[in-house]
Amino acid sequence: QVQLVESGGGLVQAGGSLRLSCAATARISAWYPMAWFRQAPGKEREFVASINWNGGSTNYADSVKGRSTISRDNAKNTVALQMNSLKPDDTAVYYCAAASGLYMGSSPEQYVYWGQGTQVTVSS
Repeated sequence: QVQLVESGGGLVQAGGSLRLSCAATARISAWYPMAWFRQAPGKEREFVASINWNGGSTNYADSVKGRSTISRDNAKNTVALQMNSLKPDDTAVYYCAAASGLYMGSSPEQYVYWGQGTQVTVSS
């Protein structure tokens, strides 16, 4: 059973930065795409960013484009999300997810494995 464990969340002031990390308990290079989603209280889970198996292709939600960078290190079985210029609207629980095929889109139903999430709170 594959497990994903997120870390790096916390409380930050608006304009600040955070780097989220997702560690996998097994090799992730064979799973191809990885992604970050987030869910704010009372809202549906929404796509943030995704990356293909070798990091050569990335995809971002418009809401974070230009402020965030997703990256992966298959040798270390980790995926990271660097978030800059954070806004109060970025406050949410952030989840790491892994797909089993080539899909790297925004539909959470296409991702097979999920972490437990890490809380990000941005104060104004």
